[in-house]
Amino acid sequence: MRSPLTVHEYGARRGQQHREDQEDMEGPVCTPGEKKKKKHEEEEEEKKKIPDRVTLKKEIGLLSACTIIIGNIIGSGIFISPKGVLEHSGSVGVALVVWVMGGCIAALGSLCYAELGVTIPKSGGDYSYVTEIFGGLMGFLLLWSAVLIMYPTTLAVIALTFSNYVLQPVFPDCVPPYMATRMLSAVCLLLLTWVNCTSVRMATRIQDVFSVGKLMALGLIIVVGLVQICNGNYEALTPQVAFSMERTPTVGQIALAFLQASFAFSGWNFLNYVTEEVVEPRRNLPRAIYISIPLVTVVYTLTNIAYFSSMSPEELLSSNAVAVTFGEKLLGMFSVIMPISVALSTFGGINGYLFTSSRLCFSGAREGHLPSLLAMIHYKNCTPIPALLVCCAATIVILCIGETHNLINYVSFINYLSYGVTIAGLLYHRWKKPNIYRPIKPVVCGVGLVIMLTGVPVYFLGVHWKEKPKCIYKFI
Repeated sequence: MRSPLTVHEYGARRGQQHREDQEDMEGPVCTPGEKKKKKHEEEEEEKKKIPDRVTLKKEIGLLSACTIIIGNIIGSGIFISPKGVLEHSGSVGVALVVWVMGGCIAALGSLCYAELGVTIPKSGGDYSYVTEIFGGLMGFLLLWSAVLIMYPTTLAVIALTFSNYVLQPVFPDCVPPYMATRMLSAVCLLLLTWVNCTSVRMATRIQDVFSVGKLMALGLIIVVGLVQICNGNYEALTPQVAFSMERTPTVGQIALAFLQASFAFSGWNFLNYVTEEVVEPRRNLPRAIYISIPLVTVVYTLTNIAYFSSMSPEELLSSNAVAVTFGEKLLGMFSVIMPISVALSTFGGINGYLFTSSRLCFSGAREGHLPSLLAMIHYKNCTPIPALLVCCAATIVILCIGETHNLINYVSFINYLSYGVTIAGLLYHRWKKPNIYRPIKPVVCGVGLVIMLTGVPVYFLGVHWKEKPKCIYKFI
């Protein structure tokens, strides 16, 4: 016979039975102390998921590398620079020579940057290379000019081109209002900044899609132009007409024509700004350059030939939106395709510039040349959010000042200055460290230089020499 239970024993047994019943229904029941311990363990486990050092992910393959180069080069330049190139060069023939030579210079420069990209595999492009080779002061000056004026200005020009082409159908008989273009540009910038802050993969996918769209838009212009040529509309492209000029351009004007063309080609070195995010950069970085630069040069030259086959020099110079004027003249009811295509092209260009220029800010902060806040990366998205926000804010400020073609001239000069310093660094680096692995050999750069210099006799024979015998004209 059992002894009777005390009150305490009875309460303890009832509590135990209650816990067992609850465990059967809901799982194990924890005491307050166990709950606290379990919560602490969960917090520690969550902390372990956050890496001690967050880095940018390698998510850029060969295709995305090509689209970054193509997408950054083909932005607004090919749709606004033809006017500036023709205006300063003085004739259609010289303008086409300037476009081809601009592509040759971009190709030669890209070979130099390909070597620097594989020997100094850091994100940040020119800035990282100059800092590594010449030291902090030279690197900081280049960074300062790029962050302060070069990239925000380029972004502002592309954004304004985007808004002008989007608003062109809304204001067909006049220039779109100042505030409307600025507001639309700012909205576009803010949207793409959010995309780049959210996901690297989303930003690169946008770049892929819009780069294809750009090539399709230019392809449409080229096809229409070739149809015009096949129909016999090529008088403006014949040597006698193309190289005839009312005034002979000065050296300074030719230089300004090159500056306008160089703006259209700017961006060929932007893959070097994201080297650390490229999969197998030693292989994919040079390959992307070899594929992209010749493709863009051919497309640009054919696009200008298409413009000149369908528009007189006077029509081109009087147009504020060359591609739209081209479409209105030749596409009839389908002319709305052109402003939409150009808008999509420039939209992708803004995305590419934001993606790459933010990495420049990130690299500068990592080296201690900018506030350390800009070197911070979101631990889940792996995106440099503070650097992106700074790029966006600087561009919105630049949007409110300056005229497009003047801004292009300022930016192009700083661009060439940066290229010159960086390529001088390449030569110095070859001299100081001759035994480093270099996949781009000197003979390749030499051949590129020779190819470029073959244009010198062509210029003097075809352009500079005015009083040529009639037999030469007949031969041509």
